Amino acid sequence: MREQALLGGRRILVVEDEAIVALMIQDILMEAGATVIGPAGTVAAALALVEGERLDGAILDYRLSDGTSLAVADALSARGVPFFFASGYDPKAIDRRYTLAPKLSKVFDREQLLEMLGKVLRPKTP
Repeated sequence: MREQALLGGRRILVVEDEAIVALMIQDILMEAGATVIGPAGTVAAALALVEGERLDGAILDYRLSDGTSLAVADALSARGVPFFFASGYDPKAIDRRYTLAPKLSKVFDREQLLEMLGKVLRPKTP
């Protein structure tokens, strides 16, 4: 119920190049009431979705088949769309521009994914 309140109607971009992981994330988000945009498995596909869709948040795998998702993170940041990295990649190796970006290490479970998404989507208090 709490998940529906947080994610109901929210449009969440999923950027993940491993099909099984992408489907798992998609299923979790849909069960929680979100509308899934993607999943996108490449930087180019993700950038096209960022350009063409209204987004409320995003989950980014760091290392994709065609490079890193840094260009996607840049595009999301420019539009004020909150995101986090969900990756098996060493969080310390992520580009220094995003050292403060939230990170969720693979392998994660449903609760961890939804908890991180909740933190990212909640408005920041002054």
